[in-house]
Amino acid sequence: MRKIRITNTLFDMPKPLVTLADLPTGSHATVAAVHQASAEADPSLLRRLQEIGFVPGESVQVRHRGPGGREPLAVQVGDTLFALRAIEARCVQVEAIHD
Repeated sequence: MRKIRITNTLFDMPKPLVTLADLPTGSHATVAAVHQASAEADPSLLRRLQEIGFVPGESVQVRHRGPGGREPLAVQVGDTLFALRAIEARCVQVEAIHD
C-alpha cells in the first residue's frame, strides 16, 4: 500500500524573514541569519553579533526600545540582555513567532 502525505500549505510555507529592527517590542523570533545590511556593517560587526549569540536557530525577544521607539533596542538572547544599535539590529534576520 502506498502512503500519501497530506500537507497544509498554510503551515508548510516558509515564514517571511524580517530584521530584528523590524520586530515590534515584545515580539519573539528565531534567528535565521546574520548578514551585511549596509556598507557600515563590516565583517567584525557581523562576527561580534555571532559571538554574542545571534546564531541561526537561537530564540530572541525584543524587550524594550529607546526613547521614541528608537535605538537602542534591548534584545534578549537566551538569558542575556543586549543593547543593540539600529545598524546591528538590521543585520540580524529573524523568523517571527506569532504568540
